[in-house]
Amino acid sequence: MTMNRRSFTLSAATAAAASLLPRAQAQPQAASTAPFKFSVMLWTLKKYGPLEKILEIVAQAGYTGVEMVGEWKSWTDADYTKFMTRIKSLGLTVDSTAGAHGYADAANFDTVESGLRKTIEACKKLNCKQIILTSNQRTDSPTLQGGSIESVKRLDEIAAKADVQIVLEPIDLLENPHAYLTSVTQAFEIVRAVDSPHTRVLYDIYHEQRQAGNLLEKIEKNIDLIALFHIADVPGRHEPGTGEIRYDAIYRKIAELKYSGYIAMEFYPTGEPVATLRAAREQAIRDASMS
Repeated sequence: MTMNRRSFTLSAATAAAASLLPRAQAQPQAASTAPFKFSVMLWTLKKYGPLEKILEIVAQAGYTGVEMVGEWKSWTDADYTKFMTRIKSLGLTVDSTAGAHGYADAANFDTVESGLRKTIEACKKLNCKQIILTSNQRTDSPTLQGGSIESVKRLDEIAAKADVQIVLEPIDLLENPHAYLTSVTQAFEIVRAVDSPHTRVLYDIYHEQRQAGNLLEKIEKNIDLIALFHIADVPGRHEPGTGEIRYDAIYRKIAELKYSGYIAMEFYPTGEPVATLRAAREQAIRDASMS
């Protein structure tokens, strides 16, 4: 997940315009051939038009999930209704959304708790069961990791009561030189200490390759703690096959380990978006079938 995102708007005018467009024909993956579910982070497609157009691109490419980064923060109840009506018509669901950050700073806990509660309220309207959490900036405090664990434990209690799951996402230092949580290794330590099914790790392959590498071993040793994967190649944040990451090996390993959650494409397509997204999904299925 990148730190440079622009929120989409869902105005009455654009919603009305979308209703006049031909209905996109979603192409959901066949359960018998797809070992996991596929989603798209919506912000990566923002240059292709308004939110309604982006949803059509995702559906036409055969995906069943979408992920958000807080596009809903300024929405009215009417906006939620329009959005949910639209994604239902396209055969899509919201599998995850960001909306809260800063849990690593105990002094900031009231703010992150408020952000989580607001995100939970949005999730109720979006029929979404997973919330992405990012950390704040690191400090010189020797108790930062311990403080993070205690903060996440408190947030986990809130998530459990709301029957949602929180996933911790590390951000590499090239993306954010001041980030505290920079590798899944740290995230796994926190999640093991919290010891709750309502707190897991978002394994962003792009960020982890840039930060530390050793991708497959960390997947294999910690698959029980991973509840979401994000996909993009390095360098450039484009589709798999454009950079240095061996996604064929990653997909085979994930399938071998019986992962059945979402894999979210979070890349900038280098070609026509529908064709590029469809090809990325179909290649993942082919690679996984070789396990």
